Amino acid sequence: MRVTADSQFRSEHDGYQYYFCSESCQEKFRAAPLRYVDRPNDTSVQPSPEGTIYTCPMHPEIRQDHPGNCPKCGMTLEPMLPSLEDEENPELTDFRRRFWWTLPLTAVVFVLAMFGHRLDWIEASTQSWVEFVLSTPVVVWAGLPFFVRCVQSFVNRSPNMWTLIGLGTGAAYAYSVIATVAPGVFPEAFIAHGRVEVYFEAAAVIISLTLLGQLLELKARSQTSAAIKALLGLAPKTARRINADGTEEDVPLTHVHVGDLLRVRPGEKVPVDGVVMEGSSSLDESMITGEPIPVGKRVGDHVIGATMNATGSLVIKSEKVGSQTVLAQIVQMVAQAQRSRAPMQRMADKVAGVFVVAVVGIAALTLLAWGLFGPDPSWVYGLINAVAVLIIACPCALGLATPMSIMVASGKGASNGVLFRDAAAIENLRKVNTLIVDKTGTLTEGRPAFDRAVGVNGHSEEDVLRLAASLDQGSEHPLAATIVDAASHRKLALEKVENFESSTGIGVRGLVGGRKLALGNTALMEVEGISVRELATEADALRAQGASVMYLAVDKTLAGLLAVSDPIKATTSEALKRLREDGIRVVMATGDGVVTAKSVATRLQIDEFHGEVKPADKLALVTRFQEEGKVVAMAGDGINDAPALAKADVGVAMGTGTDVAMSSAQVTLVKGDLRGIARARELSEATIRNMKQNLGFAFVYNALGVPLAAGVLYPFTGLLLSPMIAALAMSLSSASVISNALRLRNVEI
Repeated sequence: MRVTADSQFRSEHDGYQYYFCSESCQEKFRAAPLRYVDRPNDTSVQPSPEGTIYTCPMHPEIRQDHPGNCPKCGMTLEPMLPSLEDEENPELTDFRRRFWWTLPLTAVVFVLAMFGHRLDWIEASTQSWVEFVLSTPVVVWAGLPFFVRCVQSFVNRSPNMWTLIGLGTGAAYAYSVIATVAPGVFPEAFIAHGRVEVYFEAAAVIISLTLLGQLLELKARSQTSAAIKALLGLAPKTARRINADGTEEDVPLTHVHVGDLLRVRPGEKVPVDGVVMEGSSSLDESMITGEPIPVGKRVGDHVIGATMNATGSLVIKSEKVGSQTVLAQIVQMVAQAQRSRAPMQRMADKVAGVFVVAVVGIAALTLLAWGLFGPDPSWVYGLINAVAVLIIACPCALGLATPMSIMVASGKGASNGVLFRDAAAIENLRKVNTLIVDKTGTLTEGRPAFDRAVGVNGHSEEDVLRLAASLDQGSEHPLAATIVDAASHRKLALEKVENFESSTGIGVRGLVGGRKLALGNTALMEVEGISVRELATEADALRAQGASVMYLAVDKTLAGLLAVSDPIKATTSEALKRLREDGIRVVMATGDGVVTAKSVATRLQIDEFHGEVKPADKLALVTRFQEEGKVVAMAGDGINDAPALAKADVGVAMGTGTDVAMSSAQVTLVKGDLRGIARARELSEATIRNMKQNLGFAFVYNALGVPLAAGVLYPFTGLLLSPMIAALAMSLSSASVISNALRLRNVEI
């Protein structure tokens, strides 16, 4: 059964996260994990060779744990996730050897076929035998992989390109062998230049040209994984660990565990994701986020593994290692996107499904039409033209049209801090005309600063802050962390919270010191039946300044309010300007009060905004716009945004937000910078143009090539398409599609 990374059934073992299709499978694994896992505690971002999964570039649904050929198209399967230790593609090495060893034989056969009848020292029948001897190694040995795939296509009942090549070259070679060994079985109409016409040169040249085309295609395909290899290469190999006794040692990255203290010296890469415990410095995060400006880091700030430390020395505490790091997750997401199928590919898939059968039928009709109605030797003309039809058709050009574009675009996006979950996200993003944005962590920094606390009904400012911080110890909301930090800096003694309950989007509840506390916005107070009238004026004044206001209630009585300010990101205004210039309608939806929402919307020139919205309200807002015919994107970073992110046509998560938000979205902005949406839309536009070019080229190529090879122009021009020319055209078609896809690497976004 297929399992995805958003499955609710998961279990961690030996530093790895495992996902399951059902609770029963999850329990079996937990009971005896070693029965199902057989690999060392490798916490690097590189997969172990034993765990490598192989898939097909054209059919990503084909997956197996060992190398082989795709049962659908016959292409060699390749690792889903490349490794820096990978040697040259063994298929490329094998084909190169077969090509160069037999190329001289092909050249001699070709020269003999073209000019042998002009030579007086060689008899016609002898020439056929010489061509037979020279071409046999080319067809039988060099072309063996093609014939094996042809047979597999019949066994698997999945006709493909190798079906056509195998039938075409096999027919030409078999006919020529019979004409050489038993020329008497043919009528005189087949005799020319003193012998029955043979076509060893056609079979040999087709094999050599197909090998050449495969060499070009394999080299080009290897470049599509360059982005992932570049990401893998970012990870340092070692880390400097500070031991419990204060000594330091360099250890392999695989030996770093969560909680280790690591020293990052000037000019070194940060080994893993963590938090700064000592020192300050500037980090170059461009390799992860695409932003060239160094980012200042001090105690308490989070750092990303594989980023480069500039001048200062840092001591960090590791928080995420191995497959949990940002870099590892980026690699996994890019690999997943590259192997997904674009909706645009469906049309090509439908055509390819009947393409090979149709081509074989056209070849058979070509043979009969020429044999029955063509000039003498009519059946020879029929055979050659039928072979040309089989050879020139290229279903691979259709099959590779969109996957190659997706692979390159996914890598391009990752290098610019934009991660696409799948091909559909790349295709759909360009259609978006309405963007709904959350405020906290999306428009703003998401790292708010505590402003003030106000107490009423006998509660002091310090008492309000202490109680609120005690309650917020159980919350992961950014505002909660700010309140807890403020209490900690004032050295307030926090109490234990019990029966903690989070009402997503409106606030939290719990018991502190035996008293029932509720902390949240006006909506929570209404649910609790508590009036906030006596603090309404002060709350409105704070909201007008852009602060977020939370009310604290103790035992069903209003105790005070807390104000937290969350500065707007420096890049937000520029991002919104670019989006508006692209014709996108921007709507803000936030759980903060209406006054606060209005203040932020006014400063950012956002015409439509909604305050005090719950997760269900955001979901309803997305649904309403979709019912109006809008293509909606939702951008957010919190748990409360997850339903709307999942419902939107394209969900955009801030990489600085929660894992739930990122797992619900189709696009993740690593840096949490809204300018990434504009960049992603430009990449989406360029990718779709590229895919249309590839599909158009493939359709036009086959639509023109097949009739031309069948000889439809012969009555008007007297010209026929040689099978050798057809082989050259077929070989270059797939390489051309891949080369066109590689142009996406140079797109400016």
